[in-house]
Amino acid sequence: MSKILIVAEHRDGKLNPAIAKCVHCASQINGAEIHIAVFSNEPSSVAADAARISGVAKVVTVIHPAHAHALASNIAPQLAEIAKGYSHVFGPSTTFGKDLMPRVAALLDAPQASDIMAVEGATRFRRPIYAGNAIVTVEVVAGTQLVATVRTASFEPAAVGATSAPIEDATFSAALPTHTRFVSISAARNDRPDLQTAKKVVSGGRALASADNFKILYQLADRMGAAVGASRAAVDAGYAPNDMQVGQTGKIIAPELYMTFGISGAVQHLTGIKDARTIVAINKDPEAPIFEVADFGLVGDLFQVVPELEKLLASNG
Repeated sequence: MSKILIVAEHRDGKLNPAIAKCVHCASQINGAEIHIAVFSNEPSSVAADAARISGVAKVVTVIHPAHAHALASNIAPQLAEIAKGYSHVFGPSTTFGKDLMPRVAALLDAPQASDIMAVEGATRFRRPIYAGNAIVTVEVVAGTQLVATVRTASFEPAAVGATSAPIEDATFSAALPTHTRFVSISAARNDRPDLQTAKKVVSGGRALASADNFKILYQLADRMGAAVGASRAAVDAGYAPNDMQVGQTGKIIAPELYMTFGISGAVQHLTGIKDARTIVAINKDPEAPIFEVADFGLVGDLFQVVPELEKLLASNG
């Protein structure tokens, strides 16, 4: 039987939806017993959310004042300590997971598999390489403890169960490092859905021509209840902030609806949206590569199309 420990990512007392996707991934390993570890100064609400995920057998809480803010350097030694006895240690392939899991693998002297997108067995997985242009199968020797990050865009979230798993406090003896301390956090805030978890995303490219023109996408997104993304070209040109970048070097997303405006469809961008359920492309260039992957395409000027879409949405309530 495989015993799998998933580290919970959370913020402001809310569990990141990516964790339910990690549970789905882990549940595809036959005979998996899944536990979730919550590191926090006040873990009750996060632990309760984690305990309700279907397939979770137990939630382990690690309480310490240092976990008021998630620092990989603080969590890693404690996670490595409580991970002993587990066959697998999973984390989401988010900024949080990419910072934390390699540290844990080093402390455990264990191999790491990154961006797992499919499970073939307890020791065999598939992951993308070459900007998603190829898929490689990775395998570890049976009995080897494995650390991994899960490409959450490749998995649906596990359902919320009818009952809650037990929640237990864990003790640790690992010393916290003294070379790292929390200073402050600076993050853009708005009322739109989070880009990585949103069901609907509208995204703009270099064709918007300015940061001021991006406002038409913000208006459309607000009308749709959608998040807003941007291509790397748009971000590099200063039209949109870095945290809106979608693609290989930005955020990997899998919304139910992804609408692109003025995005040509460079390979690195397509890598970030390959798991989107429905892709709609609006571009005035009929030869744009984005049309090759789009479910629906419209050749037209985005500055004419977007206002028309807003009118239609307004008329339909």
